[in-house]
Amino acid sequence: MRGFILVLMAFSLGAQDFSHLEVQRVVKSVGFAEGPVWSYDGYLLFSDTVANRLRKMTPGTPDVEFAEKTGGAMGNALDMEGRLYSCEPHQRRLTRIGKNGKVEIIAAKFDGKKLNAPNDVIVRRDGQVYFTDPAFGSEQDQRELDFYGVFHVTPKGELEAVARWKTRPNGIALSPNGRVLYVSDSDEHKIRAYDLDGKGVASNERVLVEKLAGVPDGLKTDEKGNVYVAAKSVFVFSPAGKLLGEVPMGEKPSNLAFGDPDMETLYITARTSVYRVRLGVKGALQY
Repeated sequence: MRGFILVLMAFSLGAQDFSHLEVQRVVKSVGFAEGPVWSYDGYLLFSDTVANRLRKMTPGTPDVEFAEKTGGAMGNALDMEGRLYSCEPHQRRLTRIGKNGKVEIIAAKFDGKKLNAPNDVIVRRDGQVYFTDPAFGSEQDQRELDFYGVFHVTPKGELEAVARWKTRPNGIALSPNGRVLYVSDSDEHKIRAYDLDGKGVASNERVLVEKLAGVPDGLKTDEKGNVYVAAKSVFVFSPAGKLLGEVPMGEKPSNLAFGDPDMETLYITARTSVYRVRLGVKGALQY
């Protein structure tokens, strides 16, 4: 092991009782680690945003370059066909890469104006795509839209705004059944939730969690519907918004992904490193 942190926890996720967890560092010396996503082919992909690359890590082996010139890729997701969706804030677009390597632009403009800086993305099993479009730092100077968006792309490629915020959305995730969409609000330190119907249309915006410690970033859910939030550390909430526990981190986490063959490992990108922790609970199957 290249390094580890012992974490003592005492909380219950349904029938699961996590009393001792070991958080292991599996990748280090990353410029800025983001957007982890597990492939059922047996490896983890993640963004090195500063280096403008995607990296690939197969458990037990060193990470290698997967793609370069990625538009400053942040969040990533896979669909049922194994196609890779990437948020490219430098290019202000959402792209999809097929298994043949062909790159398609899924979203770049809304109402004739360029997107702000797509940040994170999730794909429902029926092909409905959702992504966030905030703007941080110098990205603010290039904005054409007068809002920060949460967007929905239908399987036919139609783009619609789920929400038009004055604050900045960041991480995004789906409930295990795909009927609830979760979005982190970095400015107000909240997690918002939306109901989704069979066609992927969102309604009933509400606040699930507020007054989060730290700036909430990436989100993921487990098979029980619990919500994991990368903020000051990794916080875990029930589907009703009750705090269940915390994974303390020595480095500020940016995003999350469940992985390994049994889907019971949480991978955590945390600025310069990637960590893993065995949880004993499966992640929600997102594709």
